[in-house]
Amino acid sequence: MQAGNARFVAGTPKHPHQDAMRRLETSGAQLPHAMVFGCSDSRLAAEIIFDEGLGDLFVIRNAGQVSSESVIGSLEYGIAALEIPLIVVLGHDACGAVAAAIASTHADPPELPMQVWRQISPIVPSVHRVMKETDSLPSTVSPEDVGRAHLRATVAGILRSSELISDAVNAGKVAIVAANYRLTEGTAVPDFIVGPATADA
Repeated sequence: MQAGNARFVAGTPKHPHQDAMRRLETSGAQLPHAMVFGCSDSRLAAEIIFDEGLGDLFVIRNAGQVSSESVIGSLEYGIAALEIPLIVVLGHDACGAVAAAIASTHADPPELPMQVWRQISPIVPSVHRVMKETDSLPSTVSPEDVGRAHLRATVAGILRSSELISDAVNAGKVAIVAANYRLTEGTAVPDFIVGPATADA
């Protein structure tokens, strides 16, 4: 995946596994080598930024990569049914969900539709954490710091919410790589790894 991202950044993608033969090969079954749980931001298309193709990645996305029952269920399916050994939790800079979570802590927060608020509310504790750690106000808190704090909290929440995933990590069968995607550069930069250090990220 790092090699594929390097090709994407250099502007020399191979576009592997995207032809008719690959479509036929994967029509009966899938054997993805990694799961990517990332933000639904339109600039964060996993198969493109990692230069992958059909059947290579099992991708789960929502605004702000916020964990939920459906996300946990999808990750557990990837491990239990597809035996995928790698989970990449992918955050990114300039995240609209992070910006909305920060804005919600202002003295005069913007009004949000109820379901949007429910989506971003799990990010708010990371806003408060960073504000406290850096002695910042909502108007000066760093969105990048909040995004990294939310990334750490997301991985911790996944492990806390799923015995199946935490057991697989503890047994050395699955690794979780938390990474940040930089929109301008196009790079996916690993932040930390939980599980086998030899994970093929």
